[in-house]
Amino acid sequence: MIGQGEEYKALRRAQERLRESGELAEQLRRLEQLARRLESAAERGETASEADVSGYDQQLSAIQSDSTYQSMVAAQSNFDKLMMQVNEHILEGMKKGAASPIITLS
Repeated sequence: MIGQGEEYKALRRAQERLRESGELAEQLRRLEQLARRLESAAERGETASEADVSGYDQQLSAIQSDSTYQSMVAAQSNFDKLMMQVNEHILEGMKKGAASPIITLS
């Protein structure tokens, strides 16, 4: 039922639009490269170059302002909320099952 729900369908559509957006995919790839360089410098105990920090900030800003990216984030958030509700229901069922004298593990 989860796969047939609107939240999942919206997430799949947003993922597809993201894949189809070559420019956005390239921006995400560049952001990932910059993030790795910043992380690598931090692991070595070095200060990252101003160009890398500035480039990362600019790339992140450009990505976050993209409507395709924004719709992906919104769809992912809505799906995550649904899955949290599902997990809460599962946990509640487990608690009730554990407390039930009818269910036994023999």
